[in-house]
Amino acid sequence: MTLDRRAFSLGIAALVAGCGGTRGLPQVPRPDPALEPGLRPQPNPAYDAWVTAFRGRAEARGITRATLDAAFRGQGFLPGVIERDRNQTEFNRSLEDYLAIVAPEEKVVFGRRAFAAQRRALDAVAERYGVPADVLGAIWGLESYFGTKRGRIPVISATSTLAWEGRRGRFFEANLMDALRIVQSGDARPAQLVGSWAGAMGHTQLIPNAYQRHAVDFDGDGKRDIWTDDPIDAFATTANFLAEAGWRRGQGWGLEVILPDGFDPGLLGRGRKRSVADWRARGVRAAKGGNLPDFGPAAVLAPMGVSTPAFLTFRNFDMILRYNPSENYGLGVGYLADRLAGGGPLRGQFGPDRNGLVLEDRKALQRGLTRAGFDAGPDDGVIGKKTEAAIRTYQQAKGLPVTGTPSRDLLDRLS
Repeated sequence: MTLDRRAFSLGIAALVAGCGGTRGLPQVPRPDPALEPGLRPQPNPAYDAWVTAFRGRAEARGITRATLDAAFRGQGFLPGVIERDRNQTEFNRSLEDYLAIVAPEEKVVFGRRAFAAQRRALDAVAERYGVPADVLGAIWGLESYFGTKRGRIPVISATSTLAWEGRRGRFFEANLMDALRIVQSGDARPAQLVGSWAGAMGHTQLIPNAYQRHAVDFDGDGKRDIWTDDPIDAFATTANFLAEAGWRRGQGWGLEVILPDGFDPGLLGRGRKRSVADWRARGVRAAKGGNLPDFGPAAVLAPMGVSTPAFLTFRNFDMILRYNPSENYGLGVGYLADRLAGGGPLRGQFGPDRNGLVLEDRKALQRGLTRAGFDAGPDDGVIGKKTEAAIRTYQQAKGLPVTGTPSRDLLDRLS
């Protein structure tokens, strides 16, 4: 999901009907349906006053009173969405941590099954819009864990809360207005408008602005439906978004590369594109072997430094960033797309962190803590608040200095 998806029916019903919706799709455990307190409406007189004023603005722009009454019934101020707006994972994590969160090996295995179950639908959409099935599948995977986690936060509450809060008030008010237009047009009922903390909805997590500009009725049933278990309209809408943004048919997003010893870090970054011939001359090689493909001017990205995994990226990578402006997100989509297509893990290594631990060490530490009775959360190797709390509790119980910091000594104690 992104906050910047702005720059956004075919007669194939018989084919789509044969795609089977989500039949055969593997299932993952769903979270407890009870939302945490910060994501349930809380009293806030200032917010209520803002909504009253907004309703007047909405009616002046063609939203009926009946639509407003139906859409705002049961909605309210959600403090939890403001907290999430300040802490977006793709912007606040290293690339190593981000990939460990969004594309761990178990998700790749699950995703390949989900991808296969929807392959006919994805191929049909790819043929029409020119966006590869594996890229669409990767966006589906990052945005909603292949349709299994589409979000449960009411869109009207989320967008109105963020519009009232004001940091990006105009942007979220515009999305709130478009959410109301979705209800008024009959594309969705108010109860269907649930999603992420920022109002993104459906299988590929489109915000209302993007939906209004790019939504597609691909299966020809008369509705641009991104909410039901059948993801075909969501795939087509996302493909339409990318095609209209400027996706070039038949060209790749990029690939992992190996940088030569002594590579100049000053050459890194999307603003330092060069010809592929130039990069070849500088010793940049494809990590999987063979020649570097040439899809025009390319940038070399190595977010964690020249001695860590590096990538040569082309114009289509920049189109992914129209969907979400985080480079981590774009690399996550590209990496997961390659894995869905049968590719292997990254060949480059991230190396030890500042505590001298590699990813597998951190996973082992988390497993050791949980095994010892100190719940460290999932053993994904990402040291977050839950793992840090578990470390502190363990250290206190064992009479150790309480730091909350992972270390080789702590790992040895837990082994």
